[in-house]
Amino acid sequence: MREAFKKVETLQRPKTQEISLDDVEHGVMRATQALTNLVHADGHLCFELEADATIPSEYIMFHQFRATTIPPDLMAKIGNYLRRTQGKHGGWSLVHDGPFDMSASVKAYYALKFVGDSIEAPHMRRAREAILSRGGAANSNVFTRFLLALFGEVPWRAVPVMPVEIMHLPKWFPFHLDKISYWARCVIVPLLVLQAKKPLAKNPLGLGVSELFVTPPDHVRSWPGSPHATWPWTPIFGAIDRLLQVTQDYFPKKRRQRGIDKAVAWTSERLNGEDGLGAIFPAMVNTVLMYEVLGYPADHPQVRIACEAVEKLVVVKEHEAYVQPCLSPVWDTALAGHALLEAGGPDAEHQARRGLDWLRPLQVLDIKGDWAAGRPNVRPGGWAFQYANPHFPDLDDTAVVVMAMDRATRQHGLVADVPDYAVSIARAREWVEGLQSSDGGWAAFDADNNHHYLNNIPFSDHGALLDPPTADVTARVVSMLSQLGETRETSKALDRGVKYLLDDQEEDGSWYGRWGMNFIYGTWSVLCALNAAGVDPASPEIRRSVAWLIRIQNPDGGWGEDASSYKIDPAFEPGYSTASQTAWALLALMAAGEADDPAVTRGINYLTRTQGADGFWSEERYTATGFPRVFYLRYHGYPKFFPLWAMARYRNLKRSNTRSVAYGM
Repeated sequence: MREAFKKVETLQRPKTQEISLDDVEHGVMRATQALTNLVHADGHLCFELEADATIPSEYIMFHQFRATTIPPDLMAKIGNYLRRTQGKHGGWSLVHDGPFDMSASVKAYYALKFVGDSIEAPHMRRAREAILSRGGAANSNVFTRFLLALFGEVPWRAVPVMPVEIMHLPKWFPFHLDKISYWARCVIVPLLVLQAKKPLAKNPLGLGVSELFVTPPDHVRSWPGSPHATWPWTPIFGAIDRLLQVTQDYFPKKRRQRGIDKAVAWTSERLNGEDGLGAIFPAMVNTVLMYEVLGYPADHPQVRIACEAVEKLVVVKEHEAYVQPCLSPVWDTALAGHALLEAGGPDAEHQARRGLDWLRPLQVLDIKGDWAAGRPNVRPGGWAFQYANPHFPDLDDTAVVVMAMDRATRQHGLVADVPDYAVSIARAREWVEGLQSSDGGWAAFDADNNHHYLNNIPFSDHGALLDPPTADVTARVVSMLSQLGETRETSKALDRGVKYLLDDQEEDGSWYGRWGMNFIYGTWSVLCALNAAGVDPASPEIRRSVAWLIRIQNPDGGWGEDASSYKIDPAFEPGYSTASQTAWALLALMAAGEADDPAVTRGINYLTRTQGADGFWSEERYTATGFPRVFYLRYHGYPKFFPLWAMARYRNLKRSNTRSVAYGM
């Protein structure tokens, strides 16, 4: 793959070598104007958040399960989207131009049948052949087989047992809801009711996908397991599942009903209005289906509001439509605010302040969410990722918001009416420090959510049941505490966080990125944090990291990383240059004091010459991560604010008397 990149543009060509500050300034001005033009009337930003074909496919099947109607024009546009995203291999991928994925392909094929596509249409034949040549739909993952079971296409023994009696388990038990991640909780709890009831989809068209199986599903005895599972957990949990398969129908009915009642109460408490359970699509859909199979009428307030939450995720364009996995207004507004503050100037800084004013009242101050199960004595004070998700604020968003508020408060030249964010910052800092894990790191939503053996249960074939500390989130918190004036000498939490980061460095000098793709994202996050925390840029850890970033630069001057770097044994895999990954690499190198390095100049050159006429950058490739190996994200805002941020920082450092980055990001 690396050889192919040499055909793009060699680093020796003069036009990739240098860039004038005037050209950079012109690019910054165009990108700033384009970004501010997209700000909503109330000051916030929310860009599209795109996943793969599974979400729009599940949306179609959700309506088929309930026998509810999708407007014909919307159905046709989703069909257009699914056909366009079909890969050259005949199936569907998890990322742009990625390899065949069985589960995405099975769902997309099934959805297109509901749209009305003939199975003899050329694209459907290609999809079917691709699926069958790889063993057929029986090789789908657990969640896909669960969906197929709801439609009667596979027997329920194709799905690992998750009994609703889980709701009764004590906290000391090896499995408990508090021991798994927020997203797993939200998806699983209503799903427990569905598995207990084993309903059959209404499926008014009566469509199935028996043609996608090599062996008839009733004859399949061995269903795929977890590719990441290890000994001895695989045989242990496999034996438990086999026992549950033969005993679950004999569980006491009263105890089962009490479990269902607990699951409904848990879900209803966190229903979250029109923003939905957990504010994520799979949990929202499972919520509606749970209410439906329990006999709630369609006009029941909880059913109605849960359905509205699902429909809010639909994106309709002129010729296509798709469904987002969730919405990202807090993340988009806060990161864009950083870029605008870096760009500077009265208008950009005014728009950044308007975004912060919109963010301030979204801070969760009155609800102790699920995180309190592990930290009951900590006061709430975080921000969620979405418009509303009070039970599940996250540390990454909170740290980014706090750093933007702090920078806006003290940055020279801001308008005089900047409000005092000190109270909001102090409360957020208290919450963030309170959620530090015992190993010194920070996770996204919980503290010490690291019961790794649970990722080996058959139901967790995606390997993302947990929310352990990660380098990228820890780095964000370290950056925040450092920007707020703490040092390793004055803050035990900060010192432990820095030690966590230094210990977590890969042998090649990079850091693994859990929430962005991948080692480039993690390395950007950590180098910003180490700079803010005062780690000597001449230290061997930073020198190794800088050398790694320069070594992986693409011949066109940009940086790129492929999703295949998230393989079972993660390792960097080069990818075609993208604007967002190039920006992360540049911000990382500048944080390490390398603003004058020729690699940085080449990277800025790449961004400048690839900027579009609209002031933005084109980026079809996915550069963010939902769950490694199974679910990736394309933030449509990333190529709008990250390149602006990098170019503005380069201009600022080059025009200053110092090459030091003064902020945490």
